[in-house]
Amino acid sequence: EPGLNEMIAAAVSRGALRATTDCEEAVLNSDMSLICVGTPSNEDGSLKLDYVRSVCNEIGAAMKKKDKFHSVVLRSTVVPGTAKSVAIPVLEQASGKTAGVDFGFGNNPEFLRESTAIYDYFNPPKIVIGAVDDKTAQAISQLYSGIKAPEVVTSVEVAEGVKYADNAWHALKVGFANEVGNIMKLHGVDSHKVMDIFCLDTKLNISTAYLKPGFAFGGSCLPKDVRALRASAKQKGLNTPIFDSLLEANDEQVRRAHEMVVKSGKTKIVLLGLAFKAGSDDLRESPLVKLADMLIASGIDLAIYDPDVSKAANMEGANQKYIREGIPHISSRLVSSPKDVEDKTELYIIGNHGEDFGNIIKQANDNVDIIDLVRLKNAAGEGRKTYNGICW
Repeated sequence: EPGLNEMIAAAVSRGALRATTDCEEAVLNSDMSLICVGTPSNEDGSLKLDYVRSVCNEIGAAMKKKDKFHSVVLRSTVVPGTAKSVAIPVLEQASGKTAGVDFGFGNNPEFLRESTAIYDYFNPPKIVIGAVDDKTAQAISQLYSGIKAPEVVTSVEVAEGVKYADNAWHALKVGFANEVGNIMKLHGVDSHKVMDIFCLDTKLNISTAYLKPGFAFGGSCLPKDVRALRASAKQKGLNTPIFDSLLEANDEQVRRAHEMVVKSGKTKIVLLGLAFKAGSDDLRESPLVKLADMLIASGIDLAIYDPDVSKAANMEGANQKYIREGIPHISSRLVSSPKDVEDKTELYIIGNHGEDFGNIIKQANDNVDIIDLVRLKNAAGEGRKTYNGICW
């Protein structure tokens, strides 16, 4: 996250931030615990809640030794009802206390986009506070003191649901725009001009943020949350044909990109971007990782340029482990600069809005093909005869 290192350093220097691996120490010396653990997918799409259970058990055990009122706030994305059926029961059993009486509990979903999280925190579209007690609701509200945004205090279940409504809608907008783009392309119509006009209607809560035809959605939220919401419905016997087709359509967009590359007849290719979003090193469920995997399997001589991912590969952490151990056949294709393979490049694939990708395309030889999956800003490459957008 741009600017995060400086914020951490400043907070540490003024004594406002410290780290510990001792959960009991943390709980006994604080007023609130924010749970921000991962909620990855199980094979059936439902959420793996092991980490939520584990941390709630640790916090509960610590609260058992604490007389002072303590608030526990769940920030992790969980389907509606998870707090009531999992988090609160574990906390109550481990602490011997009652939620809303002896300790507080709330849900405060985050609306932060990767690589712009700091800006988004200070400029949120809304502040959603779910709580079982007024004291916790007020404490959560104080976290946003001075930040101007609509604030809604509601039940924990509603707060859990808002996050999924948002993410499912965002995922749906991406799939919808891509399908429109694919159809428009068949008719020789510029889909972005169509969608620019479509987006003029902002009266029905339409956001332009995702309504641009392009590549598949990915990252740690949209794929996982659509699967989880669908799984929670199916567990209750409810079919979700839109979500079923949404994930299928997203995979189809990856297959479509693969097909375009194969049909080009080019075999020496550079993929610009591997993370699902520029400015991020996050490869979790990145559709570009899927595409790279398919291209390599097709015998493509593939090189990959993503400076943020390359930087992450040299840093300790879970992402480094995944890059080196989870996708070694892909990470071994990373190059420090496109110039390293410039003399043999036949085609560039633009995978995300990387800061320097526009200049790379502008400086490419005229005989090099371009396949743009995101419609790179400043229309880089669009004047070339060898330029081709995925759905425009």
